Amino acid sequence: MKELRGGQVPPPLPIPTESDLSMAFDNNQRTRIYNRTSGRCHLCHKKLAFKNYGIHGARGAWEVEHSYPKAKGGTNHMNNLFAACISCNRAKGTSSTASTRAIHGKKKAPLSTTRRKTVKTENAILGGSLGALLGIPAGIVGIALGALTGAHIGHRIDPD
Repeated sequence: MKELRGGQVPPPLPIPTESDLSMAFDNNQRTRIYNRTSGRCHLCHKKLAFKNYGIHGARGAWEVEHSYPKAKGGTNHMNNLFAACISCNRAKGTSSTASTRAIHGKKKAPLSTTRRKTVKTENAILGGSLGALLGIPAGIVGIALGALTGAHIGHRIDPD
């Protein structure tokens, strides 16, 4: 055991409490949390890398963030847990989620993977319909080209 100056021995490391252990999330929980925001930081919307969970300094590194901080009585219930890049999570501390998102010009969390697909499909349908209407004066070719172009543009619109 390493000695400190003056021959002192450092105190033993604390034994983790049940509270400390509850902070560990299994792969299934991390996947659900990650997918809630389509793999994006719920504070700044930066793209995260699932494989870099908890790896500080890695590209797309992230942590599980408590929207309502544990220090203020927040829980580990899924509705309180979001994926956040490490820098946003650490900077947020016990601040409110709304004030931290506002720093990044955001008002809400990114859509879940499922909801994002649904909205992109709806945008494509609306864009295609509008494009077809605009193509009517050019006849059947105009309708077809307008619909295809409108659907493509609609699908590319960022739903967040």
